[in-house]
Amino acid sequence: MKVLMVLTSHDKLGDTDHKTGFWVEEFAAPYYVFADAGVDVTLASPKGGKPPIDPNSTSPDAQTEATKRFDNDTTAQQKLETTCKLDEVDPESFDAIFYPGGHGPLWDLTNDEHSIKLIEHFWSKGKPVSAVCHAPAVLLNAKTPCGDPIVQGRTVTGFSNSEEAAVELTDVVPFLLEDELTAKGGHYRKVDDWQAYAVQDGMLITGQNPASSEQTAQRLLDVLRASL
Repeated sequence: MKVLMVLTSHDKLGDTDHKTGFWVEEFAAPYYVFADAGVDVTLASPKGGKPPIDPNSTSPDAQTEATKRFDNDTTAQQKLETTCKLDEVDPESFDAIFYPGGHGPLWDLTNDEHSIKLIEHFWSKGKPVSAVCHAPAVLLNAKTPCGDPIVQGRTVTGFSNSEEAAVELTDVVPFLLEDELTAKGGHYRKVDDWQAYAVQDGMLITGQNPASSEQTAQRLLDVLRASL
């Protein structure tokens, strides 16, 4: 089994002086779910090279067993240093695609033409597409072969409006993910803030927040095992 993990290359939090990027837990937990199951994981990003890490995700209160494992894993760190560029990815080489979150994807991957084409290719081939936390934003502009939004009529989740308010970034982000998923026709679902929650609708698998990253990846792994 081969999974493509796509990370953001965007490191600026709107018009503020703060940095952003991908959230370490949302990368590390899925990475080890896949790696421990023998999945061949390839990392990619729009610009290639090392994607920016959201500094808030390295704070002591954001650490989990997966992030601690990553901190001591030189092999995984080297893979992260050398992600391939999205425009060089051959989607035929992979069985599924997974997007870790963090605020970065709201600015670059949501509108990245190569990312959108990749998602549409995986979807048209009946391959699983998965994203967690803010990363379901990458689905907003992706369409089915019939031209409908991929999320239209499908159950989805992602970082909620109340969670965005809790981190005081409602007026900083370019859009509220919960609202946009709903506007595209998605059946948005959520649980209480910061609780683990992942939903699957066919080959579409989404998770609500950082706590949902492992569960989201495990659901994708289950789908892969059932389909191969």
